[in-house]
Order: sequence, then C-alpha cells, then structure tokens
Amino acid sequence: MILPIRAFGDPVLRKVGKEIDKDYPSLQDLIDSMFETMYSAKGVGLAATQVDIHRRIVVVDTSEERDQPLVFINPEIVAQSVEQKEWEEGCLSVPEIYETVTRPDRVRVRAQDAKGEFFEMACDELLAVCIQHEIDHLNGKVFVQYLSNLKLNRIKNKIKKQQREAQQ
Repeated sequence: MILPIRAFGDPVLRKVGKEIDKDYPSLQDLIDSMFETMYSAKGVGLAATQVDIHRRIVVVDTSEERDQPLVFINPEIVAQSVEQKEWEEGCLSVPEIYETVTRPDRVRVRAQDAKGEFFEMACDELLAVCIQHEIDHLNGKVFVQYLSNLKLNRIKNKIKKQQREAQQ
C-alpha cells in the first residue's frame, strides 16, 4: 500500500520517532508499504516520520537496479569519519528541491533488522548520506534545515508557489 508522504512545512515532520520493537503490530506490512511508497516516489530512502508514523524505522535502497532493500529499525550512528563530504541532497518530503549539504563521509550504523536482530554496518558514499538523512527525519529534522536562512526562505517560497499551482 502506498502511503501519503508528508511535505516540508507539515508539523508531523518535526516529531521525533519512538523506538520500535519486533512485536510492533503489522511490522512487516509497514516495511512493505514503506518500500512500495519509496520505490513509487523514486526515492532512495524513507523514514517512517515522512509517512506520519512516529517510530524509528527507515527503509533504504541506493542500488541502481533497486534490488538491495535495507531495513534499519532503531538506527543509531555509532561512529563517523572526521572527513566531510558535500553531497547534493533531495528529499521526498521536499519535492524537486536539491541542495548541497556537508556531512561525514563515512558512518557506522547500529540497528535492528525486521526480525529484531541487531547488526552494524559501515556506510560510505550515497548510503552514508542516505542513512544520515533518514535518521535526521527520525529526529524531527529535514535536510533543508542545514541550509542558510536565505536558502531556506527561498525554498519555503518555492514550495508555497508549488502548492498554489497544484491547487489551481
């Protein structure tokens, strides 16, 4: 089932996700719906917060073939590189907006899989950016909040214009 993705400016995106356990009702259905929503929107990652579910779960697939789905339940970054890298980021909650954000180049994430088993994963390149971006969502933060006030105001105005045009 495709879930509605909340847009930047919606207060639900500022909510912090609560921990989730393997006994969460319909966990596999939620995971399946999140992947279906992410793939349908042509995204590489989706946090539950973006679909108004305030639990700490993220789905990711950064592969070209879209055949390497990853699930991170209760993810946390346990290590990050000192080296930083600039990436042009986009977001399903901020459609058609891409901006450069500087983040740690590499991270190590600890999480649980869909069965509740703990794992750690070293992430670099796009996967490192994606997991940091999605964990930000779980913490109530959207990537545009890393930008200057000038850029942020320009984006807000562009979004308002898009919303006006969509209503016409």
